[in-house]
Amino acid sequence: MAKKTGMKLIANNKKAFHDYFIEDTYEAGIALAGTEVKSLRSGKCSIKEAFVRVENGEVYVYGMHITPYEKGNIFNKDPLRVRKLLLHRYEINKIEAKLKEKGLTLVPLKVYFKDSLVKIEIGMARGKKLYDKRQDIAKKDQRREAEREFKVKNLY
Repeated sequence: MAKKTGMKLIANNKKAFHDYFIEDTYEAGIALAGTEVKSLRSGKCSIKEAFVRVENGEVYVYGMHITPYEKGNIFNKDPLRVRKLLLHRYEINKIEAKLKEKGLTLVPLKVYFKDSLVKIEIGMARGKKLYDKRQDIAKKDQRREAEREFKVKNLY
């Protein structure tokens, strides 16, 4: 029997792509407890205010909000608790070496199910300057105008 493979997006951090240049990405598992997986299955997760740190050779995500499961009672955990990310040792060493460069940080990009496992994509990011953000906004406006003109053109 073939195993069904697929990816279901739970949460996406669009603001990270606006505020940072993403230089490299890593896929990690998340150590979850209690009814957190059931909450994630119903799509109740936010990573807008989350950030990632490397401490004592381990990688942790802070500020990731998983809403408590309604029917979970005593098995629910704190929604903002610190969660450990599951990465290989060589990936952690590579991340630690890159973080020593000035201006680099780790940000969560998306949380998703992959083959029924909860995964998080984290990105090695460099902050954008204000003029970089203005250029991105101008490009989006130009693309939006072109799409609008194309729609109007196809109507007539």
